[in-house]
Amino acid sequence: MPTILIVATGTGTFANGTLPTGLWLSELTHIYHRAKEHGYNITVTSPKGGEIPVDPESLRPLTLDKISKAYWNDPKFREVLRHAQSLDHVREQLYDCVYLAGGHGSMYDFPDNVVLQTILKTHFVSGKLVSAICHGVCGLLNVKLSDGRFLVADKKITGFSWFEESLARRKKVVPFDLEATLKERGAVYRKAWIPMTSKVVVDGNLITGQNPFSSKKMAETVLNHLSKMETR
Repeated sequence: MPTILIVATGTGTFANGTLPTGLWLSELTHIYHRAKEHGYNITVTSPKGGEIPVDPESLRPLTLDKISKAYWNDPKFREVLRHAQSLDHVREQLYDCVYLAGGHGSMYDFPDNVVLQTILKTHFVSGKLVSAICHGVCGLLNVKLSDGRFLVADKKITGFSWFEESLARRKKVVPFDLEATLKERGAVYRKAWIPMTSKVVVDGNLITGQNPFSSKKMAETVLNHLSKMETR
């Protein structure tokens, strides 16, 4: 049975220490839901382990979709979010898929995490699925392969766009511009024609989603690829 490692942020505020952030809930619930439907083994982690903070913006009625609302109201799932394993605890294990959930918190504890970089490199070169959605794509930024090149170099990739940061009113508080940084690393950045609409990009065993509205399509795409891997 396929195994999925889900990595979520452990950071609950922006650098100013007052504006709350964290995981964008739907970016975890949709992949979690689809994987459970298929009976897959799921491990939920964060860089340091413990409680995963959830961005209150993702709990608003306009952003909390049916699946996410059901999980948010499920005490068992809430316990999963309270007791994430640490990356150190799983660093030696090999999964069929690594999935980086988003939320602005990941901009702080994903990019420079050496353990996460090692996990991603190991899985990518082993031909396992490496996937990331929205700001979770930040975790790919500083991963280097054995030849010293960035993993994202020359890869078709998407992630939260700079214009979407403006629409989210977070342009002045985010630590960097994800879209620009991906391009600096040599990524072939792709985005939806209409901001805040679904966009999923597949490049070999690398799958990325642009924004929260890509959560459902991301889950479908990742699970479809895992199903194909099962039949090989």
